[in-house]
Amino acid sequence: MRDKAIPQQIPLRFAWRDGLSFDNYFAGDSSRSNAEAVHHLQRIATGDAAAEQFLFLWGSAGVGKSHLLQAACQLAAEHQRTVAYLPMTELAELSPEVFDGLEQMSLVCIDDVQLIVGNSRWDEALFHFYNRVRDAGGRLLVVANTAPSALKTQLPDLESRLAWGPVMQLVELNDAGKIAALQLRAKGRGFDLPGDVAQFLMRRSARDMASLSVLLDRLDEASLVQQRKLTIPFVRDLI
Repeated sequence: MRDKAIPQQIPLRFAWRDGLSFDNYFAGDSSRSNAEAVHHLQRIATGDAAAEQFLFLWGSAGVGKSHLLQAACQLAAEHQRTVAYLPMTELAELSPEVFDGLEQMSLVCIDDVQLIVGNSRWDEALFHFYNRVRDAGGRLLVVANTAPSALKTQLPDLESRLAWGPVMQLVELNDAGKIAALQLRAKGRGFDLPGDVAQFLMRRSARDMASLSVLLDRLDEASLVQQRKLTIPFVRDLI
């Protein structure tokens, strides 16, 4: 293992969001579930010796990729493991040197890796980082919006590195699952989302979970300000 100081130019390496946990992620029902992915992530995050060293998670917008990645960071930190969270939406404009020294961490989580793959400098840096993590015995979780084979890397060997461990796709929830996920999110924020109100939201707004979650947060804030419960008339006036 290299004895190199972890670079200080990564201001967000620990900036996962508090409150994003496995407890408030709805994996789906038995017919369409992301439970297997959750199980793998939990084992990796807790440092289970039998867990995979690498895992690549992908799926469309709104299926909870970033939620699960940050939940893994939170769980790993709770188990006293050193964690680096790299959101490429924030870091892609920096130098690939952001990876330098991070193989010393117990767990490294790279979010939105599709934003850097295809850039020759990033491709090379990521390729070598995989090798260093393997040699150091660390764990690496990588998230993207597409499978490794669909990423347009300029370094052919990088594709094989990205698929060194399990490659798992998160599936989109059905309507019943989305309602259950919204109710779980509401419960986590300390308020109730009645079933009829949840169904009303599904009929009157964009149906992807990202949009529904933003709307739910806005309704929560409005209900607090106006000291009113979430009812269909109240929600109808707001949206």
